[in-house]
Amino acid sequence: MKLSAELRAFQDRLGYAFTRPELLAQAITHASMSSATRDDNQRLEFLGDRVLGLVMAEALLALDPGATEGQLAPRFNALVRKETCADVARDIDLGAVLRLGRSEMLSGGRRKQALLGDGIEAVIAAVYLDGGFGVAKETILRLWGARVHDVDKDARDAKTALQEWAQARGLRPPLYTETARTGPDHAPRFTISASLENGAEQAACAGSKRQAEQAAAAALLAELEKSG
Repeated sequence: MKLSAELRAFQDRLGYAFTRPELLAQAITHASMSSATRDDNQRLEFLGDRVLGLVMAEALLALDPGATEGQLAPRFNALVRKETCADVARDIDLGAVLRLGRSEMLSGGRRKQALLGDGIEAVIAAVYLDGGFGVAKETILRLWGARVHDVDKDARDAKTALQEWAQARGLRPPLYTETARTGPDHAPRFTISASLENGAEQAACAGSKRQAEQAAAAALLAELEKSG
């Protein structure tokens, strides 16, 4: 199989040249484009998720030999979550080469977080099958770059911290309420309110409910710390 100029350029951005280019072709093919032969990237996504997890678990253990499981778990989750995978996909403009069906194209699929995150996992699996674990590991660590070393910044979980704050004072867990949703279906914006039974409340807006909840929790924590 001969790759198009567009895919050759993507290989350059990825930093890996396939000996079996059909694996790359499958990795960028969304289910909305697949036929009955199941030549889409869903199976590769399943495998790539596991390869990514192993690489990150190994990297975190090596970076901090004294870390406990409780310290490692949030760091791991921050590195493999869909938002991070989608950010990596944007870094190499994976969206530009995704093969999408008409419905996904019309709904802005090339920019969707879920499709980008799934797509980079499929590409990871393709690299693993084509070049082996060592090559996949090198590719992943290069693409994730400073994220691995700076992961403590991203692993801060404001929702957990807010819940612990409430429990320590005998309050019920925080309540998260969606108060607004704006924007088109392919790029929605969610406004979430975080509140406590003592009346404290803050809201935040983000591109996903999870991000908005975390931002609202962080804002409420900041207010509580400021007021003492």
